[in-house]
Amino acid sequence: MSVTIKDLARAAGVSVATISRALNNKGPVSDPVRERILSLSAEMHYVPHGAARSLVTTRTNTIGVLLPDICGEFFSELIRGIDLAARRHGYHLLVSGSHGDRAEAAAVLQATRGRVDGLIVMSPDIDGDTLRATLPDSLPIVLLNSPSRDEEYDSIRVDNYGGAFAMVRHLVDLGYRRIAHVGGPAANHDAQERLRGYREALEALGAEHQAELEVNGEFTETGGYQAGKHLLSMSPRPQAVFAANDVTAVGVLCAFTEAGVRVPEDIAVTGFDDIPIARYITPPLTSVQVPIETLGTRALERLLLAIDLKNHHERVREVLPATLMVRQSCGANTGTTRPMRRATPRRRTP
Repeated sequence: MSVTIKDLARAAGVSVATISRALNNKGPVSDPVRERILSLSAEMHYVPHGAARSLVTTRTNTIGVLLPDICGEFFSELIRGIDLAARRHGYHLLVSGSHGDRAEAAAVLQATRGRVDGLIVMSPDIDGDTLRATLPDSLPIVLLNSPSRDEEYDSIRVDNYGGAFAMVRHLVDLGYRRIAHVGGPAANHDAQERLRGYREALEALGAEHQAELEVNGEFTETGGYQAGKHLLSMSPRPQAVFAANDVTAVGVLCAFTEAGVRVPEDIAVTGFDDIPIARYITPPLTSVQVPIETLGTRALERLLLAIDLKNHHERVREVLPATLMVRQSCGANTGTTRPMRRATPRRRTP
């Protein structure tokens, strides 16, 4: 049988309240008594009951994480960043994916009530109205790469537009004019911003822009593979391909390799995210590097600050820069890193 707090109090010859104060380092307990309790706790292998402890501390020491998916290198790196930071601060994670289902995302949020101290939400299916309708205002929430501009929540996002603009500018600088884009899901905010950067870079730099050069790849290897086969059926073929993420680019490369098309000699291929595998495929993939693990770490640290301040703090909206990683697949010199020049968004008319 497991040792209870009452067993520990009986062995120490003190009250349960004294045991609680000593273990939580709160309230008046003399140093000798505290040391004796901690020593006995270790000897008896006492483990505090999480649910009972949370009633006293009002903390669960658990963070909820809602993502669009939990499969793939991007999300595993993101979770890694969150988890490493959480462990350093004594927190555990509850992770779930929404899988593009708005009702499922709302159900996951509802299930976290009372079970977590705060939430990290990366989901195109969730907006501020859904959060307010589902969760108490007192619960700290950090949004990741969210389309929402709701000022009630802290948010961290990657410069998707600037990264896409920089990649297209790089390809144009290399002499390519007919540049295809294999995009992500139409409703995905990251995909929308990368498509916007692609389009506006082509227009600003005077490169060829045709609707047929925009193909959907759904952010998947299979989508990229099918898109690659479609691009090869065009006449004339594109000179270069900018895939909206690296996973899609891998599918494009596979389709080209099967058809005997050489990369970059016949067609250049580039991606976005710079997932770990990007530098090890053949040829190594030119990509826009997103600080994925840093994104997760920053989100967790921002959330813990909000928890400590009981959600009474000035909200912060942070944009993380992206970096162009130049490798063999684009036809440029390999192994170089190029800092992004800041892209100036075109002014939109209402």
